[in-house]
Amino acid sequence: MTDVYKTITDKSECTYTELRSKFLAFAHPVNTVEQAMALVDQYQKKYYDARHICWAYMIGAERDTFRSNDNGEPSGTAGKPILGQINSAGLTDIIILVVRYFGGVKLGTSGLIVAYRTAAAGAIASATIEERQVEAEYEFSFEYPLMNAVMKVVRDMEARILSQTYDIDCQMRLSIRKGSLEELKTRLAKALSPF
Repeated sequence: MTDVYKTITDKSECTYTELRSKFLAFAHPVNTVEQAMALVDQYQKKYYDARHICWAYMIGAERDTFRSNDNGEPSGTAGKPILGQINSAGLTDIIILVVRYFGGVKLGTSGLIVAYRTAAAGAIASATIEERQVEAEYEFSFEYPLMNAVMKVVRDMEARILSQTYDIDCQMRLSIRKGSLEELKTRLAKALSPF
């Protein structure tokens, strides 16, 4: 398991035409299945006059939550090629929806696969892709006189302070790159028991 992943920063789109059929592809960043499905509903209402609205999403740093839908196209000709483009780009936390307006000429199975794949690839190509870190949180308590030692570890490890309380006993909640969590725990344990 890696502690970095790639996603898109905001919505992007692409238009592709094949034998008079028009394919409008839209890529959106999403963090949950609920967000993805809300976008599916939104597009189905907005493009109610389209023949098909096919889609695929991938969610989570492990890239283990995914789904695709052919929305009436022959099985495997729309959703899978869209999901294939998401996989090829190594992206997650994304949904791509492709709206098809039928142009009167049937494309055939291979033609549909190429058209949906090309439209999805176009939406990805026009997106801004960024690499993000998978972060982990860590909460701990310590006595106030150890504050300087704790803050040195926090600075050295480049951890973000999410919350803190100062009293006789202090509490701190940190966020750090997942791959650095064990090292942070080890260094804090040394700082908190100096003898």
